Amino acid sequence: HQYFTTPTGAGGIRSYQMARALVNAGHQVTMVCGSSSKSASGLTGAFTKGKRIGTVDGIQVIELELAYSNYLNLLQRSWIFLQFALRSIFIALREPCDLVFATSTPLTAGIPGIAARWLRRKCFVFEVRDLWPELPKAMGVISNPLVIGMLSALEWLTYRSAHACIGLSPGIVEGIRKRAKKGAEIALIPNGCDFELFSAGDIIPQRPDNIRSHDLLAVFAGAHGMANGLDAVLKAAEVLQQRRRDDIKLLFIGDGKLKPQLRREAEKKELHNCLFLDPLPKQEIAAYLRGADIGLMILANVPAFYYGTSPNKFFDYLAAGLPVLNNYPGWIADMINEYRCGYAVEPDNPERFADALEDAADRRDKLQEMGKRAWALGCEQFNRKQLAEQFVRVIEKTGVSKKEP
Repeated sequence: HQYFTTPTGAGGIRSYQMARALVNAGHQVTMVCGSSSKSASGLTGAFTKGKRIGTVDGIQVIELELAYSNYLNLLQRSWIFLQFALRSIFIALREPCDLVFATSTPLTAGIPGIAARWLRRKCFVFEVRDLWPELPKAMGVISNPLVIGMLSALEWLTYRSAHACIGLSPGIVEGIRKRAKKGAEIALIPNGCDFELFSAGDIIPQRPDNIRSHDLLAVFAGAHGMANGLDAVLKAAEVLQQRRRDDIKLLFIGDGKLKPQLRREAEKKELHNCLFLDPLPKQEIAAYLRGADIGLMILANVPAFYYGTSPNKFFDYLAAGLPVLNNYPGWIADMINEYRCGYAVEPDNPERFADALEDAADRRDKLQEMGKRAWALGCEQFNRKQLAEQFVRVIEKTGVSKKEP
């Protein structure tokens, strides 16, 4: 996993949790990853010949010195993706193993698995976090027909090479099924709720110093990129300010290429109800979520996102017992409506967005009940321990049944 991080980093920790589950089940795990400005592999020694190796919580970690940042342009990111894939091939072809697991994004993370599958006859499991090239194409990030064609061919080859695939959302599973072999083993294992972290009794709820106790605090904790569509939050903030609702505050936690632009826009429009914090380790994010009143699940209005994403932040909100305000249709909005654990508003409508926040501020009893139902939804369907057990079963079943001579 190119973006692997432990809980001390600011990124998603799914791979760490799944690797720990494999270790606890008695397996030996080697994690190959890159380095990043916001991740933390757990290794602290110096890089030697472009990599460093050590053991972190029972996981052998091989970290390649390939610094990644969301502030890089597309060409720079693509070059790092390719370097990671090529250097990982040599590890996958030499490292003692029975099974190779790779998780996207980027799609190029699957290349070492393909090499191990066909050159070493190893079992290969591929996990899909976002559909490539479908999502970049839908967002307009990639428009060159040649590049799209190459990525589409790589997608087809990766799915066809894998003995089993794991998708993180219903739309992703359906996308895999369209291109994989007929009857291929495909498991739906979404992101999950880390109740040990976000619901721990010793967490002290945290709020920014200038937030009053009676203010409604809505928090967004995640990447600030093109896909996240956070301009929708600024537009809602502008509506709230026009309505003189200075008791409603919007907190942005995280980083991304568009964060400086969002800050400038908020300053230009004098949106005093918007606050920005730098990326935080998961433990600190848990404290801020426990101190908030509602979580913001925001994405750009791109139809490919509706059923084709499994956002970490949504499950973190559930684990913290936060009701969720969602601004795009799809499986997340469907769950919010079905379980009555928040608000699902139509996209590109700042007035409805602001209406939902006002309703949350004015009806605190209702909001508390929504939070309880959000926590219950997480317990019933998205407990990370249970999802990790399912993950281990997929790995074990594939490793036994698909082992080739």
